[in-house]
Amino acid sequence: MTSSARSRFPVSKTVRRRPQLSDDVAVHVRDLIMSGSVRPGDFIRLDETAAELGVSVTPVREALLTLRGEGLVELVPHRGYVVAPLSRGDIRDLFWLQGRIAEELAVRACGIVTPDALAELTEINGRLTEAVRNGDGALVEALEFAFHRTLNRAAGARKLAWFLLNATRYTPATFYTSDPDRSAAAVQSHTRLIDALSRRDAAAAGQETREHFEDGAQRLVRHLDELGIWD
Repeated sequence: MTSSARSRFPVSKTVRRRPQLSDDVAVHVRDLIMSGSVRPGDFIRLDETAAELGVSVTPVREALLTLRGEGLVELVPHRGYVVAPLSRGDIRDLFWLQGRIAEELAVRACGIVTPDALAELTEINGRLTEAVRNGDGALVEALEFAFHRTLNRAAGARKLAWFLLNATRYTPATFYTSDPDRSAAAVQSHTRLIDALSRRDAAAAGQETREHFEDGAQRLVRHLDELGIWD
């Protein structure tokens, strides 16, 4: 970059964007939509959502603009934002995409995973086992995230891991962590995955990861069916 260009475009010492309050609101509303707590056709009221979360209307409006861009809500003129249609196929597509990326990361990790990474995965899964036993949903969610973040880093594919992180934003974490059966199944899946990684068995690691996401899709579709959101 030339000196003249540098003068026109000064480089900030802080290049990473700060987390925005609207991001937190978007996470909350996205979770409500994907878990079926609000249904297609329901209105997301700015004032009500702001009051519920203890924030001003501005970050709620910004969050809904983000979700509109994602196709999760639609703007009805003079009436506000409404939850967009969500089909069984949409759920399966989202989990298919997540599963394919996660499977590739697990396969790649098999070839290069270090003993330290395996030890960290084992330690996290041990703590997760205890959190599931204690029924600590918030800790289960945090440890699940930590486990998969550690695994994805072990794959050495930062861009692919970034795409997976963005795809998994549509997973309603609180729905899964509030289900003891699913959390226990996740611990067992992690245990089998760690074993496959330690044996450098890429086929087993890929299959375990794929089945983990297929199970997630089936549980969510079954839950939404039981709520009758497609009736």
